[in-house]
Formats: sequence, C-alpha cells, structure tokens
Amino acid sequence: MPRRSVAAAAALLAVLVAAPSAHAADTRVIPSGVTVRGLDVSNRTVDDAANYLGGYLTGFLSRDVVVQIGHGSYRLKAGQAKLKFDALLTAKRAYQQGTHRPDPAQPVDVAPALTHSQRAVRSWSLNVKKRATRPAKNAGVRITMRHIFRTHSKLGQTVDSKAVAAAVDGALNDSRTPRKMRVPTKPARPKVTAADVARTYGTIITIDRAHFTLRLFKHLKISKRYGIAVGMAGLETPPGQYAVHDKQINPAWHVPTAAWAGSLAGQVIPGGAPNNPLKARWLGIANGVGIHGTAEDWSIGSRASHGCIRMHVSDVVDLFRRVPVGTPVLIR
Repeated sequence: MPRRSVAAAAALLAVLVAAPSAHAADTRVIPSGVTVRGLDVSNRTVDDAANYLGGYLTGFLSRDVVVQIGHGSYRLKAGQAKLKFDALLTAKRAYQQGTHRPDPAQPVDVAPALTHSQRAVRSWSLNVKKRATRPAKNAGVRITMRHIFRTHSKLGQTVDSKAVAAAVDGALNDSRTPRKMRVPTKPARPKVTAADVARTYGTIITIDRAHFTLRLFKHLKISKRYGIAVGMAGLETPPGQYAVHDKQINPAWHVPTAAWAGSLAGQVIPGGAPNNPLKARWLGIANGVGIHGTAEDWSIGSRASHGCIRMHVSDVVDLFRRVPVGTPVLIR
C-alpha cells in the first residue's frame, strides 16, 4: 500500500475510533455466543475484544452516507458527521449483555457504540435541501401594446430537510441500516397559477408612443383607449416597463432644474395654480415622468411634452379612478 494511503487510513482510524483512555486492564472474559455486528468476540477479554473490533469494524463504519433525491445524489462523509466508534464501550457492552442474558445458550449480537453530531447532520441536510430545491415558476403575463398574454406556471420541487436528517441519523446510529437511501421530493407549488393571473394582473396600462394611445386593460382584456401626447424630440417619454408608484389629486409641480424650465426652475408650483401644467390628476411612473391632465388640449396626438404623458382632463380623471398604485405600465 502506498505511504499516502497508509497515512490516510491511519488518520481515519484515529478519527473514527475513540482511543481508549488510560484505564486499568479489563481482563473480564466475554462469554461464548456473543458477537458484535457478526464478529465473534466470545472468550476474549474486554480489552482484547476492543482492539479486535477497532481493527475490523472501523473501515465498515466509516462508509459515506449517500442520499438520492430526485435525479441528484448527495454524499455525507463520516468525518463531516463527526461519527465515532467507541470500541472499548462496545466490548464492555458485549460482556454485560453476554453475562446477563436470560438464557446463556442463546446467542446475542451487540450493536456497536456509535455517536455522531446531529447538529452537523442538520446543517448538511439544510444545504442538501437548498441544492435539491427547484423553485416553482409563477404564472404571469406577457404584455404587448394591444394584447396581454398569459404565461403558464410550472411546478418546482423541494425536500423536507427534517426527513433527510432523520434518515441520515438513522443510518449513522444503526450499523445494520444501509448507508445509501432515497428521500422523496415534495412538489413546490407556484403562488400564482394561470387561474390567478387575471386577478393578480387586474389592471395594466400600455403607452403606445407611435400612435399616441394609452390602452387600459382590465383582467387581461382591453377596457378603454385614450388619446395622449408624449415627449418631444430630445425629451422623449422613456420606453420600458414600469409601474404606477403614486397617485395625486391636483398635484404640485416640482419644477426640474432644466434649461427648458426657465425662471421657474427648481420652484414648487402649487396644485391648481394657473402656471402649473399638471392638471387635475397625477399618476407617477418613474424618474419624474407620469401621466397627467393638460390644459393644452390641442397637443393631444402629438409629441409635445417634456417627457410626461398628457391627457385631456376628463380622460385623466376617468383613468385615475380605474388604476390602483402598483399597476404595470409598458411604454413603447
């Protein structure tokens, strides 16, 4: 055997076999008919049986635990579990059980004295759960300018880490239990199914810049269309997917510090003031861009704003009551 293999085997033996502490020689003789995991220790002294068991059982008890979950295989080494085999305690138990059995002629097989860290096993089992879990996919929507399409949910899988730990503990505690086992998976169900989509996405807005149209969808179906104005060249309404993050009635206008704002730059114009261009209602979308009413009705159907979406006052009042905060908004 190569030196490295001999050294590794010696190290494993040192970890797994609890070295007998200094003690007086135990010369009690184990009666006939006593075995430990099938190894005959009859007529040996307790000390001799301990040395014999340590030499023969260490390799067998040092086997890895292999847990199969779904298509995955997960291995726990005996050292990770801090598994220890107390050969001396096992030999003492062999003597006691052999000596005190009701029928001296009845054979007795003694279980090896094994201990391991349940905390280490629980920690490993939680890690296995994390690796074995495949999250469920929620149903959702694919938003286009004119249509809302459902996307279907998909089941995931998970595993009960407590069941994994219990199976591993059982294998480490009982030397006769197989060290290779299968633990069943559990389905991980999506929070949103296809049946839930219409309720979950009860309201959606799309902003069609090319056709100056705002479309309101209710329960995935078109509910209403409104004419709008969008940002002019150089101050375009930004494309992307957003959400309505706030709503205001007669909003104040926080004038941006931009060249086009002129002498009003940086000021706050009260709601309802004649020089406040945000008329009647405000639905904030992102980065100072929102949907609001305008007094410049002639601008609807053109690129005239400084980035916001303008609507006729009557239209924005109507839209406002139909749209909750959190409504998805797609701008293209």
